[in-house]
Amino acid sequence: MEANDCLAIDIGGTRIKYAVLDHAGNLIEKDDVATPNESLAEFVAAVHTIVDLYRYRIKGVAISAPGKVDHTDETIYAGGALPFLDKVNLVDELQLDMPVAVENDGKAAALAELWLGNLNGIDNGAAVVLGTGVGGGLILNGRLHTGTHFQAGELSFMHRGEARFDTDSYGVVGSAVQMVSTIATIYDLPDKKDGRAVFELINKHDGPAWDVFKRYTDDLALMLLNIQAVVDLERFVIGGGITAQPIVVQTIRESYEELVARRPQVRDGFTTPEILPARFGNDANLFGALYHLLMRVNHED
Repeated sequence: MEANDCLAIDIGGTRIKYAVLDHAGNLIEKDDVATPNESLAEFVAAVHTIVDLYRYRIKGVAISAPGKVDHTDETIYAGGALPFLDKVNLVDELQLDMPVAVENDGKAAALAELWLGNLNGIDNGAAVVLGTGVGGGLILNGRLHTGTHFQAGELSFMHRGEARFDTDSYGVVGSAVQMVSTIATIYDLPDKKDGRAVFELINKHDGPAWDVFKRYTDDLALMLLNIQAVVDLERFVIGGGITAQPIVVQTIRESYEELVARRPQVRDGFTTPEILPARFGNDANLFGALYHLLMRVNHED
């Protein structure tokens, strides 16, 4: 059988998601495994096991990874929750006999939206991904903007108020995981990660749950306004698992409109961008990693 499909792998801190997709972005099958977090050797072995499942039906491997990916030499820096990926060239480590391309997870999400999602046809936009931190990617002049050092769109490193990274970076105040945990703790829920139970409380639009959630969306609206002041975008798309709840993007949009309304100079001088849900949920990085691989293979990046 001729190999026509590609394998996309999304490396997360707790799970590795993987999927077989065709070149048009049709998802054929997907699965996930626990992420080995002890050593690079253990991690590489796990990726080889995944690749071996599909070796005779794929002709390329597309990877979404945490950390900054420097495309001058394909080295990953930092590695997020997987510090053993720091200063690692994953393409060289894997030594696969087929094309392999690696992209940062936030930028992969933006590429997915540019290719097949709600940034398709948009010249200037951004994807904002709400999770443990705040990931993102900028689309400028119809292309992914990586910046001089491949770190454009690292929204978690923006600051609100005092420049204290442990409390005032958007990686903290914009963390969906932290917001859910805070509300769960206030209500003494048995599972501090129970998003479903937390959103049952939020959807009542009352009490401490609503107060925490509204403060969260107000903080995110301020972040969007700061980005808009610099790059003047047409559209933001908001992604991440939390956005399966319609109230999230709806309230971020309302918070943005309230923020602008309180500032006449901004209200009168700024055009408000569209704020929409991203098309892709937790699978965005898989699609974006594939698009990055296809552009590499076709020399379009």
